[in-house]
Amino acid sequence: MPITRRTLVGLAGLAAAEVALAGCTDGPSGDGAGDEPITIDDAHAVGAMDDYAVGTTFKATEPVEFSLMYRDHTNYPVQDDWSVFRHFKDDHNVTFNRTDIPMADFEQKRSLLIGSGEASDIISVTYGGSETQFITGGAILPVSSYFHYMPHFQQKIEAWGLQAELDNKRQADGRIYHLPGVREVPDVQYSVAIREDMWEKAGITADPATWDEFKEQLQLVQAANPEIDFAMSDRWTDDKPLGNLLSIVAVNYGTTAGWGYANTYYDHDAATYVFNGTTDGYRAVVDYAASLVEEGLLDPEITQNDDQAIQKFISGKSAAISGNTQTLVEYRTKFADAGKGDVPIRLISLPAGPNGSMLPAGRFTSGILIGAKAAEQPYFKALLQFVDWLYYSDEGLEFAQWGVEGETFTRGADGTRALNEDIAWSSINAGAPKLLNADYGYSNGVFLLANGSSKDLVLSMMTEEIADWTERQLDGKEQLPVAPAAMLDEIELEQTSLLQTQLTDAVQAATAAFITGQRSTDEWDAYVTEAEGLGAGQLIDTINTALERTQG
Repeated sequence: MPITRRTLVGLAGLAAAEVALAGCTDGPSGDGAGDEPITIDDAHAVGAMDDYAVGTTFKATEPVEFSLMYRDHTNYPVQDDWSVFRHFKDDHNVTFNRTDIPMADFEQKRSLLIGSGEASDIISVTYGGSETQFITGGAILPVSSYFHYMPHFQQKIEAWGLQAELDNKRQADGRIYHLPGVREVPDVQYSVAIREDMWEKAGITADPATWDEFKEQLQLVQAANPEIDFAMSDRWTDDKPLGNLLSIVAVNYGTTAGWGYANTYYDHDAATYVFNGTTDGYRAVVDYAASLVEEGLLDPEITQNDDQAIQKFISGKSAAISGNTQTLVEYRTKFADAGKGDVPIRLISLPAGPNGSMLPAGRFTSGILIGAKAAEQPYFKALLQFVDWLYYSDEGLEFAQWGVEGETFTRGADGTRALNEDIAWSSINAGAPKLLNADYGYSNGVFLLANGSSKDLVLSMMTEEIADWTERQLDGKEQLPVAPAAMLDEIELEQTSLLQTQLTDAVQAATAAFITGQRSTDEWDAYVTEAEGLGAGQLIDTINTALERTQG
């Protein structure tokens, strides 16, 4: 099933820069001021391995049970008899006392449980920035005080050059509370899926080099296929207008938009934050999308739901739609179910823009939190070793992604992994009777941060078509630099919270109106004045003041 990017990381902004919270309490053991390492005594090392190091398979020296706040995904509801749980118990001496929370309620109920002092040892599927609300209450472990017990995590950070990004996660007390998923290479999944037959009818066989060229191709496709209503009718629009399309366009226009929108954007040349929604780059993205609608190339229904957009694509009423590395299977299945046969479709390579051919900043993704009370448990050291092995060791990552060799996959003489023929995952073995996640519990976001970590592991779960597309994006583009963190104190965070909400709402509403033509872009200056009236300048002044303080 497709992954929607509700939490895309922009260059800057409170979420992207992971603005930190000051005024935090001391560590759970009452020592370790700042970010000094804290030593775990023998009373809290029950089940821990004495010789645990990089390359060591974690197995508790005696059975341990960790509490786990489990995000229960609708596509693979948790099953007690899953293979993943059996192997945790048999091979690693680990069982879980789970609190299962439906995916739709997870964020709300997670906050309630943490806020009421009922945080589990492991709090799954948590994005960076969400931890700040819990720090002053002392509910979350300052995990950086214990990094010396996590050799695989430290090794990945150093080997993949992630130290600067990790330091960006520090709060004003110097500590890090969120354990991120880490990736060796940028996460690239999203683009535009096109009907190759309609493109070829227009005489086009090559992907567009730039977004302007993409517009030219839409014009040719529209003219060559008069039966379509629009060359493009887009999905992923009901959360934010044109959430995916604007996001992938904006990267190469020096801004963030769509899913990736953040009110604050870091200008690396000026070494300061600016209000994103009124920059020249943001206006250029809005003008581009508005021109597609004005010329009849893009469906003006930019708040339609996914089903409506997909139906237009499948029925031949449009020739292009947003897609990712997983939705190609979805679209092909729907074409077949509609009796259309094998309709040729593909993802286009991400076009360049005025600011080059770039990928978004950052190689961190969803991670976990550890409840502060875990430090009081006799198995605390074993818990840290287990988390380190599962989420950051090559062996643990392969286990979480592929399962167990001989049970769910085989390995060729050259090391190539292959799922058993009766097991499917995404586009691999599509139609097989069993699913790797739903029937076995592997490739499960609770146990696999970042949906893989090493480049090898990420590519290993792709078909040749998708792996080739991914390699071309990684090889042909540079990644934008990470913006520095601005550490807001508690008062500043409270002051900016309301500003963030009202400004984001205003920008999204104006963006939709400009794109659809309900509001003329001639009114841009009036819109800028409106944003200032809602506190854009106040927000930026607060962020930049905090940035100066953070940088000393």
